[in-house]
Amino acid sequence: MTVEGTLEGTLAGTVEWLSSPPPVDAPVDHPAPRDFTLQGQVRRITGALWLPAKYAADTPMVLLGHGASGDRYQAPIPHLCKRLVSESGFVCLALDGPVHGLRQVGPGGRVAFAEEMQRDGWIDDMVTDWHDAFHALTADGSLGQGPLGYFGLSMGTLFGVPLLASKLASKLASELTFSAAVIGLCGVSGAAQSVGQRLAQDAGHINCPLLFLMQLEDELFPRDGYLALFDALAAEDKRLHANPGLHPEVPAEEVAASCHFLQRYLTGTVERRIVNPLAE
Repeated sequence: MTVEGTLEGTLAGTVEWLSSPPPVDAPVDHPAPRDFTLQGQVRRITGALWLPAKYAADTPMVLLGHGASGDRYQAPIPHLCKRLVSESGFVCLALDGPVHGLRQVGPGGRVAFAEEMQRDGWIDDMVTDWHDAFHALTADGSLGQGPLGYFGLSMGTLFGVPLLASKLASKLASELTFSAAVIGLCGVSGAAQSVGQRLAQDAGHINCPLLFLMQLEDELFPRDGYLALFDALAAEDKRLHANPGLHPEVPAEEVAASCHFLQRYLTGTVERRIVNPLAE
């Protein structure tokens, strides 16, 4: 891996673009990502940016958070990018978790993340990483002025819920306003017990339209914890998709549904209508 230089238009000396091979599981026709690193307020940040063939300042952008066993290229991120970038013309941005990918600590994955969760400030630091990366990559005004979406399951929800509510965190220098989000594979109990109260409180300040994915036999997050987190979400426009299976066994059609959900809301082509056939 070699450093290619700094992208013209970003904050001088902040973003370094890296030369690296595409992810091994990427589809042949997958849009090419651009890996980068930057020094944030708290620590070094690494991630990948996907750009469509044509884009403008108001092109929709989707932030993508991965699970505790992966990195910025963990499935289904490459497949989401194929649809969101190639088909919809969106910009996509994924960051490595705090001990994952190019920021791996020790064995990485769930083992390293379990240790990270014992550190004070681990959630707020990742929220700050997202803010730092977004603002460094959009500093010249050529990106980031359009609708903003988020997709993140499991660990991506542990960080995603506070991020979606982060405009209430006064210590952050700036705000991100989201138009839609897909979250899930997480609750306020089980593997998230230690931060369950924090997640529930933050969920009460999330108002954007939400799709929430749930696995009914999840070995990491009990059903009641799932439902407690979903119930805590303040958004009036929210829906729960529940499927049988263990934590990682999300059906492919739910990935497609997630794309469709983000595409409709970020392009303003959705009309939310409740049908009550019993009243007609």
